[in-house]
Amino acid sequence: MTTSALGTSVAQLSLPEDEGREIKLLTAKEDRYGGVIVELEEAMEPNAFAASLKASMDHWRKQEKNCVWIQLPLRLSSLVDIAVQEGFRYHHAEPDYLMLACWLPSRPDTLPANASHRVGIGAFVINDHREVLVVQEKSGAFGGSGVWKFPTGVVDEGEDICDAAIREVKEETGIDAEFIEVLAFRQSHKGFCGKSDLLFVCMLKPLSSEIQKQDTEIEAAKWMPLDEYVNQPFIQKHGQFKQIADICLNKSNSHYSGFSLQSAKSNSGTTNIIYFNGHDMNRQSLD
Repeated sequence: MTTSALGTSVAQLSLPEDEGREIKLLTAKEDRYGGVIVELEEAMEPNAFAASLKASMDHWRKQEKNCVWIQLPLRLSSLVDIAVQEGFRYHHAEPDYLMLACWLPSRPDTLPANASHRVGIGAFVINDHREVLVVQEKSGAFGGSGVWKFPTGVVDEGEDICDAAIREVKEETGIDAEFIEVLAFRQSHKGFCGKSDLLFVCMLKPLSSEIQKQDTEIEAAKWMPLDEYVNQPFIQKHGQFKQIADICLNKSNSHYSGFSLQSAKSNSGTTNIIYFNGHDMNRQSLD
């Protein structure tokens, strides 16, 4: 087998079998960490897969590989049990595939765990009349509670926090908005599917005013005076919500600076977004 860089295929080898047939090793790619990745695409009979996997595992152990990853498309999920019998375990799943992993060395397993956090946004949208955009949800923790809250939602894979805030506001209320700052973020644990949760409270400037609520998830939506929002009994009784409301109130009175955004190139050449306290940074530059 030839060595390869990340993303290139490792050459297949054929091994003689006692019955005269050849067992082909599974085609794999080497990763940066001394492991190999198998991305199965073609259908395989269970017996053929079991034989190829066993021979491949023996081969990779002799090569002192650290880990073997197998990406199984949904249509090949019947092969999972065979892989489990060879020592593989679940690592993560996506709608169209399952990723299995097997640590080979005798030293402790150092494979990174699956994603530990889910990222969400809460949108503080305030207009020139000191009114905030609020919604009542049809379901979930606030369904039927009568509580008016900020639009919230989950950041999609590959989506920037600033873009997620704009999208969620548009989806839930029909309001076009411009991202201004991240005002705060909170971390919680044991949330959806047992994962930790990061919620970024974002300030946005509305670019339109006519509300067109999302009927499937939103019971009601309106513009509410900021003081009325802050003074809701629910907000005042719950520390986390009160603290966030106080931050938003201070921001509206120009007594608080959040984190604005700036694009920056990474060492790989991709464009990322950095959120930082631009107010203090600019003031320091002037000094």
